[in-house]
Parts: sequence; structure tokens; C-alpha cells
Amino acid sequence: MAIGSATPGAPPPPAGPPTQKVSDVITTFRPTRRFKSPSSSTAITSLDFDDTGELAVIARDDDTLQIYNCKEGKHAKELRSQKYGVTLARFSHHAQSIIHTSNKIDDTIRFLSTHDNSYIRYFKGHADTVTSIALCPSSDSFISCSRDKTVRLWALNSNSHQGLLKLHAPYLAVYDPSATVIAIASPPTHSILLYDVRNYDKSPFATFDLLELEQRFLSQGGDWTKMEFTNDGKNLVVSTTGNGHFVLDAFSGEISHFCYRKAGHSGRLAPGIVTPGNSANIPNGSTPATGQGDVCVTPDGQYLVGGSGEDGLLVWDISKAPTPNNYLEPMEVLPGPGKAAVVGYNPRTNLLASADRDLLLWHPDPDLMM
Repeated sequence: MAIGSATPGAPPPPAGPPTQKVSDVITTFRPTRRFKSPSSSTAITSLDFDDTGELAVIARDDDTLQIYNCKEGKHAKELRSQKYGVTLARFSHHAQSIIHTSNKIDDTIRFLSTHDNSYIRYFKGHADTVTSIALCPSSDSFISCSRDKTVRLWALNSNSHQGLLKLHAPYLAVYDPSATVIAIASPPTHSILLYDVRNYDKSPFATFDLLELEQRFLSQGGDWTKMEFTNDGKNLVVSTTGNGHFVLDAFSGEISHFCYRKAGHSGRLAPGIVTPGNSANIPNGSTPATGQGDVCVTPDGQYLVGGSGEDGLLVWDISKAPTPNNYLEPMEVLPGPGKAAVVGYNPRTNLLASADRDLLLWHPDPDLMM
């Protein structure tokens, strides 16, 4: 299947039926659309899909948001944020509004109407770089983390935060699928804290210490880039810039798998990191862009899909029983051009998206299906 360029009037890319099992198509994904960035130095820093799966939004470090129609395989809209900048962007539960972080003027989080490119509300309070934002699955609430050592809980209908936690280096946070638990990661302390959403101001009900796991598996080092629960809430994935990613039991914190990748990471900085450090894959010695993690879990919770550190994508079957040493090799390499620094799986249809400088949309190739 050849990659189609994003040209006006191009036919929509082929796609398997939305109800087709992920396991039936996971090995057949191939890139079908490539949307090129205007410059070879432009980096895509975040990716998200709306609730319907029809739209995707990316943030680029040229201070723009780009919206794509996944169903038609077309670019839909560009939104400029030259004044405030943008690093992370998430759809609200309403497809015509987006929450995004800023990296100019201040660290305010902004609520943007995509209909007319106007701001609905400003969420002020963070005093340093916002490293993570996560929307609540069941309500118009979201959580944000910052290098100012705070985690804030917000409601979209209020300018003021609804809750505040002061923690050491809380760079990542995510809701579980039931929206009853918040997981907060502090990479420098090697810990993940689990809070009851209804009692977030109380002590965490569980703490996972990953120091021994990092010493065991990340022999070359690696920073945490993303956390994600599987949709059944049973597993928690912690991705890294090292030679693999952790799949943990979400209740006990015990490791199930270390998803190994030989080639290493995409060269992006992890959230909260302010210097290049020991990143080895940085072109021309320039400071790399940050990223939101280069892996994602499929909607059925069975597979982890992520960047290989080289061209294409890797697929791990995380539904397998753990091996004695917990190492899990990729079950498949999906061929494609360029590194994948950001990866997402459409929650409604069998569509993958990956990005570094350009955005690639991937669909199952009918010719490869049995």
C-alpha cells in the first residue's frame, strides 16, 4: 500500500470496519497518509483524538494546532497561537473545543473554541512549565501537572482550580478508565502515587516504587515520558526514553512486562526535563523538542504500539502471560518512514497515527488480511 500525500480531492484511505477486532488487523497497519510539516525543523509535540474518533489534533512547536478529519484523511483546520505558544493539546468532550498548554508569556492553560479560534476560558495558577494534562473520562474536569511542584484539578466551567496537591516533581498524571482513581508520577523519586478522586486531598491509597525495576531493566538509563491505563483498568503502562517500557499491574504495582526495544528512543525530551542530558539521538546537537511519549495502548488493552527508535512502529502483545524475566520482545514491526516520537490509536476506529516532523495516518492494509 503506497502512502498517499494530503492532496485536495484525494480519495479517503481504506479502513477496516470500526467493529473489526484489533487482533485481526494489528499486524497489517501501513501508513496511508503523510502530512508534511512546513519545515524540517518543526516538531509535533502532542496528538489527541476527539471522543467520536472523527478528528485528530496535533500541537506543533511552530505555535500552531492542526486538526485533521480522520474519516476523510484530510487536513481540516489550522489554529495559530503565536502569542502564547502551544505544547500539549487535548480535545474536551465537545469536539469544537480544545484545552492547550502555553510556553510563551506565562504557563496558563487555555480553553479554545475551534469554531472561531477564540478563547473560552483561562486556567491560571501554574508558575512553571505544565508537563501533563489529562481529561477526566466521565466529566468536564481535567488534571494538570507542572514543574512548579503542583498538581491541579480543574472544571471546564470555572477559572479557578478545584483542587491542589503539592508534590515533588509530579510530572505525569492520568485518570483510570472509571474516573475514580488518579495516578501521579514523580520520575525523579521513581514513584507513582494513586489517589481516590473523591479524596484527593488525603494521602495516596497506594504508592508504587519503581527504583528497583529501573535499575534492573534500564541499564542505560531513561526518563519517564507517559503513563496510560489500559481500558479495563487492570494495567498501567509507564513509557520511557530508555530501551523499553513498563507494564504494571494497576492494583499491586508488580511488573507484568518490560516491553523491550533494541534501538532506543526517538530523541525527544521527557516532560519535566529541561536540558538534553544524555540524549544520544539529537541531530546537530540542538536541543530537542519535548514529547508526550512514543507509545499507546490499543482500545482492547491487548497491545502496546510504539516507536522503534528507527523507522516504523513496534507492536507488543501485552496480553501474554509474563515470562520468568518479564522481558517482552516485539511481536511485529510495522514498516513506515521515519521515527515515531508521538503515537496514538483512534479510540473508535482502527486507525493509528504517528508523528515526529510529519504526521502519518495508518490503516489496515486489505491486501495483508487473511
